[in-house]
Amino acid sequence: MDFSPSPRAADLTERVRTFLSTEIEPVEEQYHRDLAALRADGDPWQPLPLVAELQAKARAQGLWNLFLPKEHAGEYAARFGTDGGEGLSNLDYAPIAELTGRSALAPHVFNCNAPDTGNMEVLLKYGTEDQRRTWLEPLLEARIRSAFTMTEPEVASSDATNMAATAVVDGDEVVVNGRKWWSTGVGHPDCKIFVFMGLSDPDADRHARHTMVLVPRDTPGVRVERMLSVMGMHDEPHGHGIVSFDDVRVPLSNVLLGPGRAFEIAQGRLGPGRVHHCMRLVGLAEMALERACKRALERTAFGRPLAKLGGNAERIADARSAIDQARLLVLHAAWKLDTVGPRGALAEVSQIKVVVPNMAQQVIDLAMQLHGGAGFDEALPLAAAWVSARSLRMADGPDEVHRGVIARLELAKYAR
Repeated sequence: MDFSPSPRAADLTERVRTFLSTEIEPVEEQYHRDLAALRADGDPWQPLPLVAELQAKARAQGLWNLFLPKEHAGEYAARFGTDGGEGLSNLDYAPIAELTGRSALAPHVFNCNAPDTGNMEVLLKYGTEDQRRTWLEPLLEARIRSAFTMTEPEVASSDATNMAATAVVDGDEVVVNGRKWWSTGVGHPDCKIFVFMGLSDPDADRHARHTMVLVPRDTPGVRVERMLSVMGMHDEPHGHGIVSFDDVRVPLSNVLLGPGRAFEIAQGRLGPGRVHHCMRLVGLAEMALERACKRALERTAFGRPLAKLGGNAERIADARSAIDQARLLVLHAAWKLDTVGPRGALAEVSQIKVVVPNMAQQVIDLAMQLHGGAGFDEALPLAAAWVSARSLRMADGPDEVHRGVIARLELAKYAR
């Protein structure tokens, strides 16, 4: 196996690195201060103009929609700004995702942020021509935002077959009912479309009972009940919310792929999306370790640098090793997705989903510890980074579910 990027991907990676250092890093601290000021004024849900300004610069340089998959991007890569006119493989995109993970702002600047990337991939792979024209194209231009409504408050959503919300075909319409939560992006004023997953045929095979349907936010019966905080943070201006659907009717043409095919879509969506998440977390861990090392060398206590105290040097060495191990594991999963597809890479994708958030949480925790009280204040990105890593041990399937997948596949090798 060969993890080296293609020449085009290597070029894009270096250009993203340069854009980060020259355009994003110099203004990011001020961006978060401005966002905090909006929060203090009680109106943090309006996007700051800086994001659109940076997006225009990124798109002008061809650093736009870089997540688009090689096998499906087609005309969209050329029409909507991706440099070179074609998409990237998972392996080629991985180092770009790692770089953008160092910054909370960068994925949005390059139009490569979740859940929009996953929703755009769904529309790209499974959407009709009309669905793509109506929703995919404005998403690719960042004129609108989207949300993925799957998790529910009333059931254990780690088992998606428990889903209680419904999407029932009624003639030439689909009737949608239920409550969803942790729907990322619903706080943004430009969030216009929800990808909704609901039960449509309770008597079918357990993996053919559910349907994905596109629900415009302004459809009668759709209501964002409230925004949720993640350990006290609201992730403005995107956020995560509880959304209720009360006898919401949309045209049958809003169904994705066909009734009963939601699990098929979910498998195609979540594999690459988990690679994106995990590589961004590797980048986040790199940022934390960099800050930890600088702090350990600059700060003194009891007459010595922190790097010489309390086993900190050994912890830094362990963090370096853990990050490099995690990166190789993600690159292997990306290579496997590219060569054998999502079903052939189930174990590898579950492995990274367990290993990488745990690794990132530990490395960020080390950086917070070395920064003392400063590590817990929002003036530094470490506390928010720790919350992000911790929450991703639950999002897209908790650790326990993925460990179960890994064990099942491993034991199957030895079963009679």
